[in-house]
Amino acid sequence: MTEKRTMKNRFPKLTTLALLSLILASCRVVGPNYTKPIVPAPDVFRSAPDPLSTDPTSLADLKWFELFKDPDLQHLINVALERNHDLRAAMARIDIARANLGITRADQKPTIGVSADVTTLRSSSNGSFPVPSGFDQRRTFGSLALNLVSYEADIWGRLRRATEASQANLLATDENRKAVVTTLISDVAGAYFNLLELDSELEIAQRTLATRQASLKLIQNRQLGGVATQLEVRQGEQLVHFAERTIPGIEQQIEQTENRISFLLGQNPGPIRRGRSLMEQEQPVSVPPGLPSDLLERRPDIRTAEQQLISANAMIGVAKAAYYPKISLTSFLGTQSDELTRLFTGPAGVWQFVPQVTQPIFTGGRTRSNVDLASAQEQLALVEYERSIQTAFREVSDSLIQHQKVKEVQTKQEELVSTLQDRSRLSYMRYRGGVDTLLNALDADRDLFDAELGLAQSRRDELVTLVQLYRALGGGWQQ
Repeated sequence: MTEKRTMKNRFPKLTTLALLSLILASCRVVGPNYTKPIVPAPDVFRSAPDPLSTDPTSLADLKWFELFKDPDLQHLINVALERNHDLRAAMARIDIARANLGITRADQKPTIGVSADVTTLRSSSNGSFPVPSGFDQRRTFGSLALNLVSYEADIWGRLRRATEASQANLLATDENRKAVVTTLISDVAGAYFNLLELDSELEIAQRTLATRQASLKLIQNRQLGGVATQLEVRQGEQLVHFAERTIPGIEQQIEQTENRISFLLGQNPGPIRRGRSLMEQEQPVSVPPGLPSDLLERRPDIRTAEQQLISANAMIGVAKAAYYPKISLTSFLGTQSDELTRLFTGPAGVWQFVPQVTQPIFTGGRTRSNVDLASAQEQLALVEYERSIQTAFREVSDSLIQHQKVKEVQTKQEELVSTLQDRSRLSYMRYRGGVDTLLNALDADRDLFDAELGLAQSRRDELVTLVQLYRALGGGWQQ
């Protein structure tokens, strides 16, 4: 009879708890709801190839393997995407953010657990503390409880705002991973093109050295014949020594660049396999930048900044919720007895339902300062978001103008090399024919060497500016 009465008293409490949960689920959420800031975007990028074009197609819409078609470069990028330390760290940070989100979400849900306790007490009959009358020297106590509910009622939305902030942090971390991917692809491609340019410099230097050694031998033979002077021999030797001195420096840069690429690949320093030469690298016929407004959705760093702004906005609600009462609900069912043999028999059943309300009255201004802190952090996140957008527009414009001007420089450099090749050929012909001095021939050879190095560098610069433009437009992170 007693047990039935206990169950009757228990069910109204559980029903009340269920109703409270339904009511609390419909409570309002304090703090401002996020509204996407309006940031004006220009109609077209400054320095766009065609300022009147409104074509939404963008170079960034290409997958990285559609832009970089050298098979060996594609292999290097694939290895980097698997092993690079920065990218692996970014993936680990995503796991951390996902776990933090799970922890925050768990705070919104009730917790249920089981606890059991068995205590054996023995009192000394010879002790200085007398045993009270009726108290045995050896007693065993036991309890078994099912903690039905341990729950914070999220009336004001503190926990929901915290979950919103954690969700935004997770998305920001994922966008940061995409930014790392974009940076990694551009770094590997840029370093690879630098390596190819150094290979070209080494080939030019070795070819020039062979040409100058042949010229020196010619001069020495002419000296033996009494036609050339010792000064001309020394001038020829000077150019040979200059070419010989250039080669070790280039070889040093080649090995250091290989080491840098190996590090990007998450490998120990070692040689890097090359594919196509610098002059054989394919480039798109045109480099359309697309619409500036699309940049806001394409660049991972902008999306990261926006998610950080969303998180900061949600934290204002978390801070404001501290002004309101905090309601906690706890309850348990179980049995309790002073004898283990009667733990599950007789009137051993116990239950408890404890709603608790705590209301801050005086905190010395801490709550208001926390709200002010959250608001200031939200304003800082807004500034960073706007800054990331302006930075993106500037980087795209800089990359566009740089790519255009480098192409113009390369065209002129090609014309200069062609002219100097002809000049060098004619100067040596005139020298051999005794019509001109060796000094003019040596000057032409020196100018040609510098111009050929400049042509290799301008070709490298054209490819690197293409990489920089691709990165500035937000390309490369697509799967």
